[in-house]
Amino acid sequence: MTVQPADGLSPAAVFPDPSHDQWQSLVEGVLRKSGKEVSGSAAEEALSTTLEDGLTTRPLYTAHDTSPDTGFPGFAPFTRGSRAEGNAAGGWDVRQRHALSDPARLNEVVLGDLENGVTSLWLTVGGPAGIAVGALARALDGVYLDLAPVVLDAPDDLDAAATELLRLYEERGVAKSEARGTLGADPLGHEARTGTEADLTAAVHWARVCGAEYPGVRAIAVDALPYHEAGGSAGEELGLSLATGVAYLRALTAAGLGVEEACAQLEFRYAATADQFLTIAKLRAARRLWARVAEVSGAPGAGGQRQHAVTSPVMMTRRDPWVNMLRTTLATLGAGVGGADSVTVLPFDHALGLPDAFARRIARNTSTILMEESHLARVIDPAGGSWYVERLTDELAAAAWAFFQETERAGGLPAALRSGLVAERLAATWAARSAKLARRKEPITGVSEFPMPSERPVEREPAPDAFAGAPGGLPRVRRDEAFEALRARSDAHLAATGERPKVFIAALGPAAAHTARVSFAVNLFGAGGIEAVHRPVSVDASTAGEALTASGGGVACICSSDALYAEQADEVAGALKSAGAAQVFLAGRPGEYAGVDSYVFAGCDTVAVLTSVLDRMGVA
Repeated sequence: MTVQPADGLSPAAVFPDPSHDQWQSLVEGVLRKSGKEVSGSAAEEALSTTLEDGLTTRPLYTAHDTSPDTGFPGFAPFTRGSRAEGNAAGGWDVRQRHALSDPARLNEVVLGDLENGVTSLWLTVGGPAGIAVGALARALDGVYLDLAPVVLDAPDDLDAAATELLRLYEERGVAKSEARGTLGADPLGHEARTGTEADLTAAVHWARVCGAEYPGVRAIAVDALPYHEAGGSAGEELGLSLATGVAYLRALTAAGLGVEEACAQLEFRYAATADQFLTIAKLRAARRLWARVAEVSGAPGAGGQRQHAVTSPVMMTRRDPWVNMLRTTLATLGAGVGGADSVTVLPFDHALGLPDAFARRIARNTSTILMEESHLARVIDPAGGSWYVERLTDELAAAAWAFFQETERAGGLPAALRSGLVAERLAATWAARSAKLARRKEPITGVSEFPMPSERPVEREPAPDAFAGAPGGLPRVRRDEAFEALRARSDAHLAATGERPKVFIAALGPAAAHTARVSFAVNLFGAGGIEAVHRPVSVDASTAGEALTASGGGVACICSSDALYAEQADEVAGALKSAGAAQVFLAGRPGEYAGVDSYVFAGCDTVAVLTSVLDRMGVA
């Protein structure tokens, strides 16, 4: 019989509402079956996950986690968007990054991108990685500058690059009121990257010019990527972006601009990562925090932050780079849902060098698919009202504000950079994260998990380093760096000997007993470029030594169930040692097995294990 409630609500309305306590009781039962005796709130905490910045992701959120002051898009505190229409009118701005020094080649690439979905250009000008200022006109030949905004990245010669771009607007008949773009002045970001003490004079000058003559051109980029690329957390990235913005506000207002005029000259740049919820919350929290800065500065209506999201360089891997397409898709989704005004999708081969045409096409089509086929931009703030997102936004904003205040107490961002406060804080965060990466608590698909050591590396034309020869500044890190160093050792061994370093998998008993741990061991050793030889399928004490010799490996790993370990591990380990095994591992928690030198298990320091194995093998 079909129940039709009289009030027209969902059939679920006829059922009684369960309580939070009832849900916790069910969780207690599930945990009890796994051997955990916890009750009440402790049961919920057992399923929670600790994040950076002291944040905790809980397994369940309810209406009690909803923020009461999110407001509406286009109104303070701008959590739901800086513009009333959000991206619903035409989607976000698809901004492609270009760092080429050949003007003819750059022009070809730029025109191809604009013809196939890109809507604005982000150009590196000057320095070893960019186009020469004098060649900018050639690079932009055929580009309709009244339709395609140009964003400059010219830290070494801002004055010349800005002058040339504005000259091109005039030469090509673009009215000052119709010009769109960003001159990209960011002296504090340049100091963070290079250690060269910032001079804000040029940034202030161009802000005055744009404010007076070019209403659609912003002079200053508040770039938080240097802090993200130095290993900073989301909260630290946000806090330092606030400190940067406040430093620029102080300089601009001291030069005579009003607070609203000064705010209108800033564009904020943030990293978007494959952690889509954290990316969504970060962009929403950034708008709320900047709205608070504008409010206390006396211009609450000026707090609508202009945001440019860039898919994270830190998350991009050099091995199995095809997986980067999935990472950038998730990051772009997070940026779009989070309300970014412009999104740059780095090509999947970004970490390898200059992207090829296929990589650029996939990068720009990532935004197109999400906007045109997934209809992601048709709803303003699609994550609004999500109890998890609202709570995460609140907590992240609080953590970021606390670090911003700490930076201000240290004398502001310039002083915090020069005293070492910023570097020390980011280094500590990265050290903690590196430990998680080494233990595979934060897995990297294709690198630390499910690696493919036999796959040929993808090669690209090397990309010039824009910061080559810089005297100092913050480091630039990558999630894959420790594993990449191990894989490089394996590659060198392959080049010198014609084969990979090998480990013999000594599996005991039937497949049902050893398959899980064999798969675990193969993945673990493969993360270091060590080829796992699993032939024959199963061994015992009488056959293990001969199989080790045939494998060509000088290291062995015993894999099976705990029950079979108790019966055979001692004898098999002894046989492997007698056959010349330099090191015998056992896949499982540490025990007291004779002849076993070390143990590999979920949560072990994989980088340390693999480093010791390669050292023992003599792989330089």
